[in-house]
Amino acid sequence: MTVTEKDAGIIVIFGATGDLAQRKILPALWKLWADGDLPANTAVLAVGRDTSLNDESFRKLARESAHKAGAPAGVASHWAKSCVFYQAVNAEPDYAALGERLSALEGERALPGNRVFYLSLPPTVSPMVVEALGKAGLNKSPGWTRLVIEKPFGRDLASAHELNALLHRYFNEEQIYRIDHYLGKETVQNLLVFRFANSIFEPLWNRQHVACVKIMVGEDIGVGTRAGYYEQAGALRDMIQNHVTQLFALTAMEAPVDFDAAAIRAEKIKALKSTRPIAAENVVFGQYEAGEVDGKPAPGYREEPDVASDSRTETFVAMKLVVDNWRWQGVPFLLTTGKRLAERQTEIAISFHRPPVALFAKLGTQGFEANVLRLRLQPNEGFALQIGVKAPGDDFVVVTRALHFEYGEAFGALPEAYETLIENIFEGDQTLFVHADETETAWAMYEPLLQAKLPLHPYKAGSWGPEAAQCLVP
Repeated sequence: MTVTEKDAGIIVIFGATGDLAQRKILPALWKLWADGDLPANTAVLAVGRDTSLNDESFRKLARESAHKAGAPAGVASHWAKSCVFYQAVNAEPDYAALGERLSALEGERALPGNRVFYLSLPPTVSPMVVEALGKAGLNKSPGWTRLVIEKPFGRDLASAHELNALLHRYFNEEQIYRIDHYLGKETVQNLLVFRFANSIFEPLWNRQHVACVKIMVGEDIGVGTRAGYYEQAGALRDMIQNHVTQLFALTAMEAPVDFDAAAIRAEKIKALKSTRPIAAENVVFGQYEAGEVDGKPAPGYREEPDVASDSRTETFVAMKLVVDNWRWQGVPFLLTTGKRLAERQTEIAISFHRPPVALFAKLGTQGFEANVLRLRLQPNEGFALQIGVKAPGDDFVVVTRALHFEYGEAFGALPEAYETLIENIFEGDQTLFVHADETETAWAMYEPLLQAKLPLHPYKAGSWGPEAAQCLVP
């Protein structure tokens, strides 16, 4: 599916002067325009509270964002001048003016009335904008209308349910695109292709052959400037409930009946609902202390700006999940995420059962390691299959080596996740977006942990997390 002239429209970015819009959304829109993946008359209407900005002054910001992302100065300037506009919106009456501006732009650019409202906003602000759009009648348009909302989708089950109820008051589920940028990564999308388009893997993807599954989303950076948000969220809300759970669901799900949004979402939800309630003894929370990352001193979490000196916010979570279905009964899934770890790494590791070694009993078990399939999502995207081979020489020595594939070697640079997701929004393809039922099912899984007062284990910045997490490793 590709974006055609009939799909051309206006993308309205609320919070357009914010960090996410400047670093990710505007550069993605420039790249899609430059590559011809969006029709040339597609317009960008930036919305912000700053009444001192206008079309021309905001275009300078858009031009700088595109230039930083690699656009030649002249190309960035041409894109901003021809496609980017600005509208100040502060109060409810301003939404009527917003509607008038949209209609005017659609007339000037011969657009069919298709509109994307992208809420690049703090989670506390998004509900007010949704309500204002609905009350102003902007939930409907001459063409199609789509609403994009960034995670987090609530902060617990009750708030997620409340948010979904508000969204559905003004927009139907087919109009709502809950965006998790992890799902836009080429390597995450390829997980389904890897599983279901290669007949050598899917027959092994079960309890008869798999000993355990480890999913790691590790960061070497600290909380940075996000302490205001992070202190209220923590690693469980910030990473486990969304990014890591999506990877878990895609790994554990059954084969969908079709490669479309409804079928894939249905299987993901089934996998989540099949997960056994999480026991507190199978969860480890941690918080980083001062240490070293890449040989450089790194402060502890409580020493970061705007973090309370007695903060109990977890920066590390490890947990063991069990899926109670025919495919995965008895296979542990170890989910791990953390900040200030030894390196940046997102990986799914499928460990297969060890081979019976009676054939080589006289050699002992040294060298007879389990086969492991590693799906690397970042960095150095690709996969590696660890296999046992005989080392050259007279002695019969078995060593482990990897058969590997890297996307960069095969295809060159991969598109940014936001490019893929924004293009999908214009296409009307919801496959890579999160359904309301998914958000509430995921929150229901972790709700007991949000209420529990679990101990907080310290770990050194630059390590792989607290020692207590090792007890979860199968």
